[in-house]
Amino acid sequence: MIELRTERLGRHEVLHAAPAGKTGEPLPVILFYHGFTSSKLVYSYFAVALAQAGFRVVMPDAPDHGARFSGDEQARLGAFWQILHGNLEEFTGLRDAIVQAGLVQEGRLAVAGASMGGMTALGIMRNHPEVKCVASLMGSGYFTTLARTLFPPQAEPEAVLAPLKQWEVADALPRLADRPLLLWHGEADDVVPAAETFRLQQALRREGLDKNLTCLWEAGVRHRITPTALDATTAFFRQYL
Repeated sequence: MIELRTERLGRHEVLHAAPAGKTGEPLPVILFYHGFTSSKLVYSYFAVALAQAGFRVVMPDAPDHGARFSGDEQARLGAFWQILHGNLEEFTGLRDAIVQAGLVQEGRLAVAGASMGGMTALGIMRNHPEVKCVASLMGSGYFTTLARTLFPPQAEPEAVLAPLKQWEVADALPRLADRPLLLWHGEADDVVPAAETFRLQQALRREGLDKNLTCLWEAGVRHRITPTALDATTAFFRQYL
């Protein structure tokens, strides 16, 4: 049994899930980020599965998503990279609200996400050593190069992408190597190429930095989460968080 509710933590409306009867107790916490044009409610199946496994799960809406959506779909489609940057910048405030509420057990805080949320998770891992472990599903940590093909900024691309350089993984591999990291990708992904995960896997391997890396692939899977990915994420956090 679990408890699942929508509430405010700091400045954020979040979906909050925990094992039944333990909502007010300190627990290991997973902060989970959803994908582009989606919402915390759409990805609530992760909250359910992870709470059933004994974790507290906190899921915010990205800027201009879910409860924060302005209603202008066209404007949102043109702001992918700005929205990703918003996720990254907002992490600190949400983390502080969770910690100040006494919800984290002994510093056991993890981050996970899918697609844009997986990119968010990698960026947070790069700059926040307090995060104990990270799961990135069908994501990428190479923001400025991926932006050449995925939602390329139409106006002032340098101004849009410059703030993301301090969050991407290319020049910060040791920061991803000192804690457990799960990468999962469908091999036939038609949105975020599986080559993005392969690139990171190989970069870590070449530098001898892959001892904490778990990398999983699913043949024939396009840009979607599978039951296997959900189970792998749950198993990963059971082992490392």
